[in-house]
Amino acid sequence: MIEVLGSGPYATVQDLGRRGLAHLGVPRSGAADEASLRLANRLVGNPEVLAGIEATFGGLRLRFGRGAWVALAGAPCPVRGPARAGMGVPFWVPGGGELALGAPAWGLRTYLAVRGGVAVEPVLGSRSTDSLSGLGPPPLAPGTRLPIGDAADRGGIGVDLAPLPGPGPAVLRVLRGPRDDWFAEGALAALCAAPYAVSQDSNRVGVRLRGAELARGREGELPSEGMVAGAVQVPPSGQPIVFLADHPPTGGYPVIAVVREADLGVAAQLRPGDEVRFRVTG
Repeated sequence: MIEVLGSGPYATVQDLGRRGLAHLGVPRSGAADEASLRLANRLVGNPEVLAGIEATFGGLRLRFGRGAWVALAGAPCPVRGPARAGMGVPFWVPGGGELALGAPAWGLRTYLAVRGGVAVEPVLGSRSTDSLSGLGPPPLAPGTRLPIGDAADRGGIGVDLAPLPGPGPAVLRVLRGPRDDWFAEGALAALCAAPYAVSQDSNRVGVRLRGAELARGREGELPSEGMVAGAVQVPPSGQPIVFLADHPPTGGYPVIAVVREADLGVAAQLRPGDEVRFRVTG
């Protein structure tokens, strides 16, 4: 077992989500920065699909009931624990050992993988916590105990270091959205003309932005229709929202653009006050 001593601002169990159920109204959820969870799992010799912990802005404190291999990826943060503990490397935490994460130097979400995976009970085929629908295990809190899966048949750990990306200008590449014709002429150009600031109201559902208002070219209501992660939806305020992992499966506001899947991790690491630009690539 892993015992949670402190959860920081928000920490959850996440895997790669509930795929293939949107037609039933079940959101996908899963890791907001999927590439970072996949990397952390690879570092400890896990299949990429196993569940780990997504910590938001550090503050996570854990005690390990038995020794385990652990790896961290995503937003880089100071690590207090065993001598070799750090970002982007597999390290051993002995039985009874503790691990604590500080606030990240940049980015928002840090991923912890443990060899064998976090083996909470799956719900609809996934161990992910969905903050919108409430599916999956509850958010972590002091006293939460997390079982570790069996790693006896996983083979050896094949790497000792993975380079992690550094900070850089946040640019989200987008495709034209399915409802860009609902906006005034030049709205897509306005989206890309100047940076937007990330609002403090952002969460795993979506990144809310402040900047140039995107004017509508059509009046009336749009019937609810399917949404995908990365959809840039524009409510009546004219301020765009980039949908993340816990977005609803349907929505009623027009989507002016869609973030390319490769850049969803960039969006997931944006934190309040950051600036982000959009760039049309197709």
